[in-house]
Amino acid sequence: MAKKILVVDDDSDFREAVSTLLEAKGYKVIFADDGESGYAKAEKEKPDLILLDVMMTHRTEGFDIARRLHTDPATKEIPVVTVTGISKETDVAFKYEPDEVWLPVRAVLEKPVRPEILLKTVEDNLKR
Repeated sequence: MAKKILVVDDDSDFREAVSTLLEAKGYKVIFADDGESGYAKAEKEKPDLILLDVMMTHRTEGFDIARRLHTDPATKEIPVVTVTGISKETDVAFKYEPDEVWLPVRAVLEKPVRPEILLKTVEDNLKR
């Protein structure tokens, strides 16, 4: 059975490109265009992995949703990978790194992300 990936991103072009890439590799892709609907879909659909944007309805929405997913018994085991342009957008001089409290995700990818990096990160995190 195909692994199910939830893509939570407000950029429809990004969702479409990622969907095309992942479906070509045999994954089933479902979408949400903001954090709240992404959270609801994660609870309902139980995806195998979530690709989560950070800046959607507000600048830190993805960070907030990642923490909620991590503390919810129904979703805490779903691996989350953030795919974001926040460092470029906010002009911060550091990279965001996963940790257990503030950013409980498996990986942080910076947009634009190369397709082969995205696929490798998805594959690696589905194996864990």
